[in-house]
Amino acid sequence: MESMEYAMPREKMLRSGIEALSDVELLALFLRTGTRGKDVLSWSLELLQHFGSLYGLLSAERKEITEVYGMGVATYAQLKGIAELAKRYYNTRVQKEISLSSTDMVREFLQSQLADEEREIFLVIFLDNQNRVIKHSRLFAGTLSHVEVYPREIVREAIKVNASSLILAHNHPSGLAEPSKADRIITKEIMKCCYFMDIRVLDHLVIGHGESVSFAERGWI
Repeated sequence: MESMEYAMPREKMLRSGIEALSDVELLALFLRTGTRGKDVLSWSLELLQHFGSLYGLLSAERKEITEVYGMGVATYAQLKGIAELAKRYYNTRVQKEISLSSTDMVREFLQSQLADEEREIFLVIFLDNQNRVIKHSRLFAGTLSHVEVYPREIVREAIKVNASSLILAHNHPSGLAEPSKADRIITKEIMKCCYFMDIRVLDHLVIGHGESVSFAERGWI
């Protein structure tokens, strides 16, 4: 028999839309049932408090999850499936959208691609003259705290796909999105190389855990 606790967030979603659900209610919608002595909403709240956030829960390792009472391998697989589904959704969406006119959409996509990486990855989104996505590529991969970036390789790839503009992005595995001095220097070098080929750099986003910094919003581009 379906629990009333599970039905509550489902009915709220059907009535007001999925965006109306809190993180606790959204998690309860996926978990469906509680555990011994706890209804699904109480258990969802306890899990989010234990892991700190939805991000903390979905990015936790198997041992961290299965050590929590009531969470076995099946729950771990379900949570990892949710995280991967979201990642693939944004990956498909960014390719299908007509243009990347929304900064929030860009942030969501980049969070899905880079936030969980354990080493620095430098990703470039290539766009045509109407800001439609041509492709996105992980051009460079580095270590926990550094990635070597070659501006001419970025320009070469942009010319190859006939891109008119670029969005640059990389992650900070530490979780803190504040750009470093080196981040600002390499961005200027890339912009200089692109300028001579009439390719615009629209933004450079640094991705942390649940946070990001836009160079364009800071007035650095």
